[in-house]
Amino acid sequence: MKVIKFGGSSVASATQLKKVLAIVKNDVTRRFVVVSAPGKRNNEDQKVTDLLIAYYEAVKVKTDTTEITQAILRRYGVMAEELEISEELCQQFQAELAELKNNFDENNPYTLDAFLATGENLNAQLIANFFKNSGLDARYINPKELGIQVSAQPHNARILEKSYEKIYQWRDSKDILVIPGFFGFTEEGQICTFSRGGSDITGSIVAAGLKADCYENFTDVDGIFAANPKYIHDPELIDVLTYREMRELSYAGFKVFHDEALMPSYHAKIPVVIKNTNNPNCTGTIITESYNKAKHHNEVVGVASDGGFCSITIAKYLLNREIGIVRKILQVFEDLDISFEHMPSGIDDISIVLREEQLTPEIEKALLENIENAISPDLMEIEHDLSVLALVGEGMRDRPGTTAESAAALARKNISLRMISQGADERSIIFVIRGDQERQAVRSIYYTFFD
Repeated sequence: MKVIKFGGSSVASATQLKKVLAIVKNDVTRRFVVVSAPGKRNNEDQKVTDLLIAYYEAVKVKTDTTEITQAILRRYGVMAEELEISEELCQQFQAELAELKNNFDENNPYTLDAFLATGENLNAQLIANFFKNSGLDARYINPKELGIQVSAQPHNARILEKSYEKIYQWRDSKDILVIPGFFGFTEEGQICTFSRGGSDITGSIVAAGLKADCYENFTDVDGIFAANPKYIHDPELIDVLTYREMRELSYAGFKVFHDEALMPSYHAKIPVVIKNTNNPNCTGTIITESYNKAKHHNEVVGVASDGGFCSITIAKYLLNREIGIVRKILQVFEDLDISFEHMPSGIDDISIVLREEQLTPEIEKALLENIENAISPDLMEIEHDLSVLALVGEGMRDRPGTTAESAAALARKNISLRMISQGADERSIIFVIRGDQERQAVRSIYYTFFD
């Protein structure tokens, strides 16, 4: 039995939904279908989720919402008309949008989540209706009925362990169940969303709860590529990855599969397959616990990169002898609710890499002043506009010289390394570089190991 999930581009139009129907019909084991909200149909289009955010903002400031609600309803109405779905369904959708406005409570921390979840919720109802009209025994099921209970963390929900037992009770359902992704319900009955892109998380949770044989995640590419196609012409398609390799690549910029979505599948040991809705016969990329490395001999599986980082370098003579100094520094970060990504160190200095989206000018000033007051450093400086480049592969531990080859490749292109970080498991090597050199760095590393 398989759980399958379709991303926003796969469910953005009637044409795409006909492909979805064919994929479901092609395999009788595909009985649980998780869907996203409609994504973009072209580059000039808007995602329905973005329209719902605009709707929320309009209601919040009490401006006229007629135009924005019509735009949302048009997205579903066009699909419903092309798929010959009854107009009554769109009238129901109009009532649901009106209910969001009527029940708006700016003081309720879950109000935005209710707006955000509507895109997936309406689309699941439309798709279930389409499936049923096309001869499938299918029905829509709300996450609450399915048993998806989550923590009380608006926009960042976490699945509660007891949910899995409830979800398992649906394993023998005779109907094909169409499930909206992205959200669950708190124990108090509030709609609460996962972080954005969280429909992947829903699919993984459902697969783990049902103890599925496989979780197929359909998107608009053939699978996971060894590097960003925007930087590399025709990069290699990765046929198999471990969960840990995928986690490293997702963290460092691979956006095909939501990195948090790996956790439920990882714990349940359920293989994940990334496939293309527009090319379903392609085998795609399999993400699994382990694989036979003799058949997949490339020790490096991928090169990923992501921008938007900064680093704070703190120097103090005899820093290594001052007990508790790192704790004092990190306490400043905790007090300001700032997370960090990497922390390489020397004898008398330490560098902390973080995502700079967390820093407003006011927060940055407070951070530096508080560190100054806490430890009185000899020198402290912050550098913005950095990128992180990750070289990933579990086989690298058995391949001496990978770091040296990488550094040499970057040096040949005059790419300045701000720092290097590598974990004890030797699964990935992280290079921090200037943001304007990201593209050139990816190309240099990729062609060193894949050409």
